[in-house]
Amino acid sequence: MAEIAEFLGTGRRKTAVAQVRLAPGSGKITINGRAMETYFLVDAQRIQVTQPLTLTATVNKFDVRVNVKGGGINGQATAVRHGISRALLLVDITLRPALKAEGYLTRDPRMRERKKYGQPGARKRFQFSKR
Repeated sequence: MAEIAEFLGTGRRKTAVAQVRLAPGSGKITINGRAMETYFLVDAQRIQVTQPLTLTATVNKFDVRVNVKGGGINGQATAVRHGISRALLLVDITLRPALKAEGYLTRDPRMRERKKYGQPGARKRFQFSKR
């Protein structure tokens, strides 16, 4: 039986979509052709991206290549985490209970509420004057 060279996972958050490719390697993470350190400048975002790998003790076992688009930088970081978690399931299904317990496999359904006509925002109203 031939062994799969790459494991694919798609992660989503708000309007961000991340396509993740896991390949056996040394632990290098590349996002949109750039190193993770130059793409995600905030430490909290870098930690968020590597959470599934540290939880499953596979940090230095896989090279991660990600194409991510849409949304803001925080939504993209969470989308990458979701994609890595889904790809890890294809590597080893026994990692599922640990990933599920931390909530990394759950797609966050929260979305931005649309602006309504006749008002300046989704919930905000124009100033009301009684007289």
